[in-house]
Amino acid sequence: MSFVPEPTFTEHEIALLKKTADALTAYLGKPVIAEIDTTEDGMEWIAFGVPLDITDETPDDIVTLEMGGPGARLISESSDLENPEEEVYACEFLWGIQITDIENARFVRIDFEGEEVEWGDDIEELLPFGMRDPEPGELLEIEENDDDEEEDPPSAPQDPSSPTLH
Repeated sequence: MSFVPEPTFTEHEIALLKKTADALTAYLGKPVIAEIDTTEDGMEWIAFGVPLDITDETPDDIVTLEMGGPGARLISESSDLENPEEEVYACEFLWGIQITDIENARFVRIDFEGEEVEWGDDIEELLPFGMRDPEPGELLEIEENDDDEEEDPPSAPQDPSSPTLH
């Protein structure tokens, strides 16, 4: 029996990818478009891109792609873009994640040059920011450890009956 992967992102994976697009927008200070599409093999993939300024000359050393427009499956919600559902944007490709049919790896991360650079079974391992929700009690555990590290130094004893040297 051969390995047959689920060719689409789950709702949970899409939620993580959406959070990633929002975090990238905040981190870069520029709108980031995140668009899901399907490969020729029927596997979904997501591209993250930054719209290029049409007044600037596009450098030759970046990968560009068109994102947005009618029929595009956008998951990012940048308020800096006027109408990404109808307008097509020339974008600098930042990176992407593709569902793969490789056994023992559900995903492959694609770098800014379009090269496959990392494989994993858990999408969170391939995201640039920690998107994992803390486990119950984990935050309390971290806070308790912080309290231990910030102990006040012991104060000198203040016994009024102790003898003095003068």
